[in-house]
Amino acid sequence: MHYTMKRLDKKIIIVTGGNGLIGRQIVGKLLAEGALCINAELNAVTDESLSILNCDITNQESVQNMVQQVVQKYGRIDGLVNNAYPRTKDWGAKFENIPAESWRMNVDMQMNSIFMLCQAVLPVMVKQGAGSIVNITSIYGVVGPDFGVYEGTEMTMPAAYSAIKGGVINFSRYLASYYGKHNIRVNCVSPGGIFDQQPEVFVKNYETRVPMRRMGLPEDISPSVSFLLSEESSYITGQNLVVDGGWTAI
Repeated sequence: MHYTMKRLDKKIIIVTGGNGLIGRQIVGKLLAEGALCINAELNAVTDESLSILNCDITNQESVQNMVQQVVQKYGRIDGLVNNAYPRTKDWGAKFENIPAESWRMNVDMQMNSIFMLCQAVLPVMVKQGAGSIVNITSIYGVVGPDFGVYEGTEMTMPAAYSAIKGGVINFSRYLASYYGKHNIRVNCVSPGGIFDQQPEVFVKNYETRVPMRRMGLPEDISPSVSFLLSEESSYITGQNLVVDGGWTAI
């Protein structure tokens, strides 16, 4: 895929979880749009340019250290994409089998890490008088799951996922309202189901229910993220851009 526009020319943008399925496409798109993209990843080796930067987003000290390193090297942070998706080993357990401690840990790792990242980055954006944050959320932060798509599989939709993604969407609205006067924008992108080699029966179930009759691909998501980070969306804040092939339209 070729991108010709350079609407993010020289913008300094942090992307968490840039090695993941959607993360790789986001990083590639932002680089193609001219951004200097910092991929914040766990178990990564930080390089000199900070194109990849070791960071444990669940650890406040690690988050603050990452932000410090970026500011020391580049003097600013123009964008933040909260894309990383840490979770416990029992992620995917059916609701009645979820231990309370597992629930707490997932909320802490996913929702609370976004709070810490935003709290660390926003003072930098306030000082420079501009910035854009994009939180990757989900259709299941907007509507309830259709459990029919899981029939014939061992899969389910984790209960914490709906709670966390819904919480992040409204937290984003809070931040948009709180920081709007500083010319800082906070938005969400909510993907529908993304194809990731799921069982054939699941894919068929899903595709018969979505108006566009196919699952999403990572490259369907990245252009929306790039748009919301760019000046083309300079009057858009507090919004949730749903990219789902029409799933939430019916």
